[in-house]
Amino acid sequence: MYDVIGHVSRVLGPVVHASGVKRAKMLELVEVGEDRLIGEIVRLDGDAVTIQVYEDTTGLAPGSAVYGSGMPLSVELGPGLIGSIYDGVQRPLEAIKAQAGVFIPRGMRAAPLNRERKWLFTPSVQKGDKVQPGQVLGTVQETERILHKVLVPPMVSGKIKSIQSESEYTIQDTICILESENDEIPLTLLQRWPVRRPRPIQERLASNIPLITGQRVIDTLFPVAKGGTVAVPGGFGTGKTMVQHQIAKWSDADVVVYIGCGERGNEMTNVLNEFPKLVDPRTGRPLMERTVMIANTSNMPVAAREASIYTGITIAEYYRDQGYHVAIMADSTSRWAEALRELSGRMEEMPAEEGFPAYLPTLLAEFYERAGMVNTLNGEQGSITIIGAVSPPGGDFSEPVTQHTKRFIRAFWALDRDLANARHYPAISWLDSYSEYIDDVSGWWQEQGDHNWAELRSVMMDLLQKEERLQQVVKLVGADVLPDTQRLILEVCTMFKNTFLQQSAFDKIDTYSTVEKQVKMLKIIVTFYQMGLAAIQQGATLIKVRRLKVVHDIIRMKFSIANDESDKLDALQDRLEREMKRLGDIYASFA
Repeated sequence: MYDVIGHVSRVLGPVVHASGVKRAKMLELVEVGEDRLIGEIVRLDGDAVTIQVYEDTTGLAPGSAVYGSGMPLSVELGPGLIGSIYDGVQRPLEAIKAQAGVFIPRGMRAAPLNRERKWLFTPSVQKGDKVQPGQVLGTVQETERILHKVLVPPMVSGKIKSIQSESEYTIQDTICILESENDEIPLTLLQRWPVRRPRPIQERLASNIPLITGQRVIDTLFPVAKGGTVAVPGGFGTGKTMVQHQIAKWSDADVVVYIGCGERGNEMTNVLNEFPKLVDPRTGRPLMERTVMIANTSNMPVAAREASIYTGITIAEYYRDQGYHVAIMADSTSRWAEALRELSGRMEEMPAEEGFPAYLPTLLAEFYERAGMVNTLNGEQGSITIIGAVSPPGGDFSEPVTQHTKRFIRAFWALDRDLANARHYPAISWLDSYSEYIDDVSGWWQEQGDHNWAELRSVMMDLLQKEERLQQVVKLVGADVLPDTQRLILEVCTMFKNTFLQQSAFDKIDTYSTVEKQVKMLKIIVTFYQMGLAAIQQGATLIKVRRLKVVHDIIRMKFSIANDESDKLDALQDRLEREMKRLGDIYASFA
């Protein structure tokens, strides 16, 4: 039960001042007023405190009581997280809807994890065993895909006095009792962890395994490693949410945490309607069996938006500690930064660029720093990959959130409005984007895809750069004045953009491409350029190269050849080489 620690003296929207406060701590979880609104102490000044309230404060008046909990803002961790939908402070939206309807009443409470449901717990340790922080006590089959590992909480160790046998238990039942220095510690399936404190790890590892998304422009041109960090900036309508949806649906992460931070309600509605119907291409199971959703839309209290990304990253760390690879979709960090700006202004802090608080870069760094490939406390490998959307006003990448974010990420997928207007999706610019993970993941691609992957990618990126320069000439004098060798570059790049980079999310075959299909498609296009160039140098014309029968099949290969039909891509490669060689031989005989 919370005790009264002070009373409200001033209300400024979601920022509440209280005076006469005793026994308060920084970042302590509190409840305010008769409706017991959830809040967090963010400033201490003698017996006066400033509270950030995560609910609507309409009607809150000076003199209202403030109740202290003595603990920081925390999330509940345990079986039942997967498949759940929470708001920014981990209130379960489905449970609230069942109790109170579609709108969340002020002061509404519901347990984040179901207290009644029983889980089949299988112990992994025995009485008398000594256990360390992070060690696995047993397992629970949370979904058909996720085996939930029940861990010894961090900073807890000891000797097992008793352990329950294999049976069904609720998350509050004691499953184990530890003896630790004349003290007994009961453990349950439920843990709590402060959202603003990173969970401890053993060590960080190099990120050299790519996160395969099935999106060709990402995996082939601008890959991200598991444990990496990515920013996806773009103006309104350029497809940030679409890119994140595709990655959440098709990436090979074990667990996906999707944070809708300040986005429009209709976008989150689409996600909630689509995901239960989608099937994982690797397992054949529903995608919700590996997904946790944080829905904090733009019409919800702005302060909860600020807490939502910490709620999401803490849940992600919990599954990382179990040895899983987790992908976080934060959509969008700009809305989170705007919440910081509003709260900072109400707390009368000195503003920095464009009104954002001076500590914005620090908070961004703290958030992205929680990504990484790690050795967990129990020695397993797990990772968190953060993919954060950025919504710069007017698509201006020089604004503070985008610029500060670039300092802390290693991959940058810049969305281009012209591509989006031309219905080229994903609208990731091949000129403005970059990835610093190329060298890190090259070894994996050469083993799993093709030993020439790095060379093929380099050839194509070089052609795209040359094409951009040639387009400047074309705009001035037209393409007809260019020699066939240069016009071939334009032809190949157009083919590459339309056949490889452009990908349809609504086509059953094209929505997802395996590593094998991506490499073979890339090899076919590079071969078309190299052998086409050789044929032109032997005397063939570009028109003859373009009229080869195989060209039409190359353009259609992304739709016509499924992921499991790699033999057809091999056959297409053979046909291309034969037809190109025949064309070159014809003109070579005239020389």
